[in-house]
Amino acid sequence: MLFSLRYYKKIVTAVLLLPLVSACQPVEVKPIMRWQQAIDGAYAGDISADAHYSVVSSLHNAVHFWDIKNNKLKFIWSQQQKNSNNLVFLTKIANDNSTVMLASRTDFSLWDTNSGKSTGYWSVSDSNIRDIAVSNKGKSLLIGKANGRVEYITLASGIRLEFLGHTEKVNSVDMLPNGRVAISGGNDFVAYVWDTKTGQIIYRFNHPNRVVKVLLDSQGRFAFTADSYKIAKIWDLKTGKLISTLQFTQRPQIFTSARFSNNGKFLATGSPSRMVNIWKISTGKRLTEWEVPRKKENYPTGAVVYSVAFGDNKQGKHTVYTLSSTGYTELWQVPQ
Repeated sequence: MLFSLRYYKKIVTAVLLLPLVSACQPVEVKPIMRWQQAIDGAYAGDISADAHYSVVSSLHNAVHFWDIKNNKLKFIWSQQQKNSNNLVFLTKIANDNSTVMLASRTDFSLWDTNSGKSTGYWSVSDSNIRDIAVSNKGKSLLIGKANGRVEYITLASGIRLEFLGHTEKVNSVDMLPNGRVAISGGNDFVAYVWDTKTGQIIYRFNHPNRVVKVLLDSQGRFAFTADSYKIAKIWDLKTGKLISTLQFTQRPQIFTSARFSNNGKFLATGSPSRMVNIWKISTGKRLTEWEVPRKKENYPTGAVVYSVAFGDNKQGKHTVYTLSSTGYTELWQVPQ
């Protein structure tokens, strides 16, 4: 009888563990469409806010600007190849699609998306570039640096403002489309929201580990901050109060991309391990997750998701675009 009871306990334990194991598995989702935009993979990439365009830094020292909707390559840029090792590893499309900003470790430039021509090229001498952002019409630029400084540049006047709030390396930066408010996060475990005209701190968001990803909602409603271990938070940008903490059910996650939906209900994130997640802003609950496909069968399993963007929302059904180091951009139907 004792043997039977132990056996029963083992069965119950196994049954109880099954839901936990299943909950950690990504949903089997295949993209609706897939476009190859860099043949041998990509160093960096970004999808526009309206998911109409993408920019991809390829492994062949060229940057491709694509019209995703029409699957058309518009421009090929190769401005930063004075040094073959000085590769473009950061790309950013302005919220109004007017301008693209590119950066290597020490150089950055702007490109007009209508003419395809460069509108400026600059170098940084005091520190390596860690992250970038660009405002509408390319009027202002934001550069996070390894020396802990964030530089805000107003191109029309040439005025440069240095934000000195961080005490260690800056990992991620972003700003509102009008360039008026910025956010930055660094190895000092802090994310700051600050005024780009005065450098004055608006909010300070503390984390228990180094902050590796920050994001501002383009409509000025939310801020997102995530650290290198297991804390990711969504904040009310008008009050500075916490809205939700993302609810992880598995190992710690690092985010390489993030985007808020236009309706203010969802957050999409990408990771360096092919994972894409959709979260509910109000609760931090994960609604679904899936993996971007590998480039080819029998290829390395990893892929960095460089950018995510919400597509059309028809009849309550959401679509998401992803761009990864595989060199592909994909369109997905979000599982209901």
